[in-house]
Amino acid sequence: MATALHLDNAERQTRYELAACYRLAAKFGMTDVVYTHISARIPGTEDILINRFGDQFHEVTASRLVRFPINETPSARDVNPAGAVIHTAIHAARHDVGCVMHTHTIAGVAVACQADGLLPISQYSLQFYNRIGYHDYEGIALLEDEKPRLVADLGTHGALVLRNHGLLTAYATVPETFAAMYNLERACQVQIAAMSGGARLYPVREAVRERTARQCENFGGQNTGLPEWTALVRELEATSPDFAD
Repeated sequence: MATALHLDNAERQTRYELAACYRLAAKFGMTDVVYTHISARIPGTEDILINRFGDQFHEVTASRLVRFPINETPSARDVNPAGAVIHTAIHAARHDVGCVMHTHTIAGVAVACQADGLLPISQYSLQFYNRIGYHDYEGIALLEDEKPRLVADLGTHGALVLRNHGLLTAYATVPETFAAMYNLERACQVQIAAMSGGARLYPVREAVRERTARQCENFGGQNTGLPEWTALVRELEATSPDFAD
């Protein structure tokens, strides 16, 4: 892999942002040892970056990210094979997507195991109202023929519940993708907490659900993820600057 001295500005910036995303996912507990993954497309190319198989999220640095073309299968020694299938499928089909994030959190998997999926019961979940897909579990994502079904179930959405499996977000930028996953994870945590006491859930009116989803799309740049991303990366640069190495 090329050293930092040979990287152009687009790849350098993408590596920086993606490494930051991994560290922030670790900060918020959105990890599963070495079995989940986040990818980003290098602008102007058909290549993506992803974590090296075996690296924990808190160990990821910009220079250790693996680059490979989306139309090729990387070595299983370098990239989690299931990650390669999931990420190449989405990046190949959705050219509006610059980043894909996949997690196996307790709350996310718990909601993925519930027949009704994500419920419109909190401000966090309403961001995804009528804006999230569902993909049935087919086993570990190792088979190429699952790709078209995965892509079809995501559709034009930016979020996907992988039933019995986990969560996925896919948006134009790394900040937007991370912010969406943060909110989706919070939505799942709130749902599990709200249901755990056994009390009847208080419903949100239908008209308010859609209104809130639209508000989230146009709230002071929040849809880009930049306000929270900027604050979090500023903290990361102060506390763990080695992510950029």
